[in-house]
Amino acid sequence: MKTIFTADIGGTNSRFAAFRVDAKHHLSYIESKWLQTRDVRSFDELIDALAKSDFSITLPEADIAVFAVAGPVEGGTNSKPPNIPWEIDVSNARDDFGIANCRLINDFVAQAFACRSPIIESAQQVVPGRVELAAPLAVIGAGTGLGQAALVPLAGGGYKAIPSEGGHRSFPFESASEIEFMNFLLQETGEPYVRAETVVSGKGLSLVHQFLTGKRLVPAEIAAELTDESETLRWMARFYGRVSRNIALQILAFGGVYIAAGVAAKIPALISHREFAISFRRTTTMSHVLEKIPVYLITNEESGLWGAAMQGVQLLQRV
Repeated sequence: MKTIFTADIGGTNSRFAAFRVDAKHHLSYIESKWLQTRDVRSFDELIDALAKSDFSITLPEADIAVFAVAGPVEGGTNSKPPNIPWEIDVSNARDDFGIANCRLINDFVAQAFACRSPIIESAQQVVPGRVELAAPLAVIGAGTGLGQAALVPLAGGGYKAIPSEGGHRSFPFESASEIEFMNFLLQETGEPYVRAETVVSGKGLSLVHQFLTGKRLVPAEIAAELTDESETLRWMARFYGRVSRNIALQILAFGGVYIAAGVAAKIPALISHREFAISFRRTTTMSHVLEKIPVYLITNEESGLWGAAMQGVQLLQRV
């Protein structure tokens, strides 16, 4: 029996968990702990805050540690996350944290692995289709930013995750009213182009609502007044369906498209609304592809921890 220490470090929350893995590579959950990312000034301070909490497993007790972070990762050890005000470096983990076997991965690499973990059984299908287990899958999720990744089955067993920073690509606007919204966003944000994550993240919900109603509200306030007929909800569902469609076509995700927690967990109507499915299937050329691809909502908000643990199991197998 081995112990896997995992973390999912986002712009808002930093989640930690410990898992056991047996000789047959079966994964079992031990415990988890959530901390506020912006309550600390560095990664070292975050690890220190965890050590001072009631979390019972320490890093030196683990056989492997897998840290997922909301940003691009270099060499499996370094990251400068765009929505976190400090860097992460685990290149000297033995001396810094007392564990030699340590890996840093992108948070949506973890989410991709989670799509083949035990927690995926609780995922809710929101667009019908049929999963092909031997085909690539896509995972996407809007929260503080917009994460994306793909997971590809390997011929010899296991999986290869393909990270992405596609949330920073230009968002595809498709109508005159949407072009007006684009110009509004350029003025509001001061950015040279409108990124996809600016549109579909929590910040995007506030900006869409402001554009449509003139009201400046935080996402929680907007969520409290949304109905199926709300123009804000219709626009956001359409936008979320569009970015989901694009990644489905980009990688031919016959293994399914999975939407990770974040905004969709707090406002599930964003993807259960009819506008989401209409937008996801809207195409003049690829209907025969999109009609086969299902979309699921991952309801477990600790899915990133499970995915990091699945990556840990695969790494331990190689060792």
